[in-house]
Amino acid sequence: MRITKRTNIAIRVLMFCAANNGRLVTKSEIADRCNASENHLAQVINQLGQLGYLRTQRGRNGGIQLGRSTREIQIGEVFRELESSVPIAECFADVDNTCPLVDACRLKLAIAGAAEAFYTHLDGISLDELVCGNDKLLEIMSPLRCTA
Repeated sequence: MRITKRTNIAIRVLMFCAANNGRLVTKSEIADRCNASENHLAQVINQLGQLGYLRTQRGRNGGIQLGRSTREIQIGEVFRELESSVPIAECFADVDNTCPLVDACRLKLAIAGAAEAFYTHLDGISLDELVCGNDKLLEIMSPLRCTA
């Protein structure tokens, strides 16, 4: 299974916001620390905001922050919401499915079960668990880190 770039960036954004909890962070800060383009970030931040994971504040003193507590954000839920529209294999696609085995193949059921096991495992992991006590991560995402 391969995770999309969008989901990868979304988790980085959530971890950055969690590591800087209690203050508004900017898109440029996230881009710098998470090695992501501001264009990709804008799309991901917008989607995370629509899903309620982030709160955004426009204007000169604007920025973003978590929309829920780190304990309420389950990683499996985030992955499901962001990955659900991406078919794992051709046979899962409603459109562009040209596989002649689709009506007889049992592999699709096996893959679906494996994907569900993947999401179920991530359901047991909160954003808090990824960030809290992770000193190495907090150091990387600290606003005081020298980037020169």
